[in-house]
Amino acid sequence: MLTINVICIGKLREQYLKDAIEEYSKRLSKYCKLNIIELPDEKIPDKATENECKIIKEKECSNIMKHLPKDSYLICLDLKGKQLSSEEFAKTIDTLSLTTSSISFIIGGSLGITTNLLEMCNNSISFSKLTFPHQLIRVFLLEQIFRSFKILNGETYHK
Repeated sequence: MLTINVICIGKLREQYLKDAIEEYSKRLSKYCKLNIIELPDEKIPDKATENECKIIKEKECSNIMKHLPKDSYLICLDLKGKQLSSEEFAKTIDTLSLTTSSISFIIGGSLGITTNLLEMCNNSISFSKLTFPHQLIRVFLLEQIFRSFKILNGETYHK
């Protein structure tokens, strides 16, 4: 069974987001082994300087790198990443499942991901050119992974 890892910065605070994550985690258990690795975010001071932001981003990304599973295909969620349709995303997961037993999706903190971490990843994707809270992207990601498995298994799912 394919293992899907979601490595993300920041704890979910809002109950509705926790409920959505729990629901999609339950739905996904039929199709894959899901691991959500929540790492602490660094406090960003009000009126943080560019250098302070750089240091915070580096700390968060360094922590992510310590938690990357060995031999996992790494996909970073990044505003500059490739945008895919749900069908293309499903095909990507299907193709990867033939060559790897583990796919890891990386969601950085509110300041984003360092160039160093981006370069470590095998691929980067973007869900939109719009900016969303990184906690909400977790829900989007799990929903799209679930949708992918439904597509790949020829099962109906609302459009």
